[in-house]
Amino acid sequence: QMNRVALYRKYRPKTFEEVIGQDHITKTLQNQIMNDQIGHAYLFTGSRGTGKTSVAKIFAKAVNCLHPVHGSACGECENCKRLEQENDINIIEMDAASNNKVDDIRQIREKVKFMPVGAKYKVYIIDEVHMLTDSAFNALLKTLEEPPSYVIFILATTEVHKLPQTILSRCVRFDFRLVSVEDLVKQLRKVFDKENITYDEESLKIIAAAGEGSVRDTLSIADSIASFCQGKIDKEKTLCV
Repeated sequence: QMNRVALYRKYRPKTFEEVIGQDHITKTLQNQIMNDQIGHAYLFTGSRGTGKTSVAKIFAKAVNCLHPVHGSACGECENCKRLEQENDINIIEMDAASNNKVDDIRQIREKVKFMPVGAKYKVYIIDEVHMLTDSAFNALLKTLEEPPSYVIFILATTEVHKLPQTILSRCVRFDFRLVSVEDLVKQLRKVFDKENITYDEESLKIIAAAGEGSVRDTLSIADSIASFCQGKIDKEKTLCV
C-alpha cells in the first residue's frame, strides 16, 4: 500500500484531449500550435485544481513536438520521449510561493540567454506568480518585454487581481473555469471504472458536488471515500465520510 499513487496524480491529464471542462482554452492553444502563432507570455488564471499547471505542461510538450497531431504532442518523437523525463532542462517549473525574490527572477534572466537543448522552446512555468515581490515583478517585466524567440513564459495564478497591470498587458490571458458537476461525474465514472471501484450514481453526484469545481479536490475526496468504503462506494457510506 505504501507506493499507492493518489488518484489526482495518477489521472493528471497528459494531453489536451484529457483536460476536462476547459475546451475554450485547449482548442485555442491547439490552434495556435497548428497555425504556428505561439505567444511568448501566457497567463493562466483560475481556481485551484482546474488544470492550469497541467495545461502548461501539456502545452510545453506540444510546442516542442516534432510532429504535432492537431496541435497535440505526438508522444512518439525523440523530443516527446525526452520531455517525458520529469527533469528535462527545457521545461522549467518554479513555484513563486517559495521563490519570490528578485534574485530568483534574476537567475531566470541569466538562464534565458542559453538556447534550448535539443528542443525548439524553453518553457518557464511560474506557479502562483502573484506571490512575487514588487522588485521580482520588475525583473520579470524586463524579461517579458524582450524575451528571446525560443522562450515561452506561462504564469499561473489563483489571484489575478494581485498582478501588476504592466505584467498583465504583456500576456495572453486564459481564464480557467470551475468544472461542472456533470463533467466531474463523467471523470469519476471513468476513474472508478479503471480502478475497479463499484459505485452508485448518487454517490458520484455527492462527490462531484463536494469537489466544488476542482478536479483535484474531487479526486482527493473520491480517494478517501474509496479507502473508507474499501472499493465499494454507496450513497450511505459516502454521506458518512
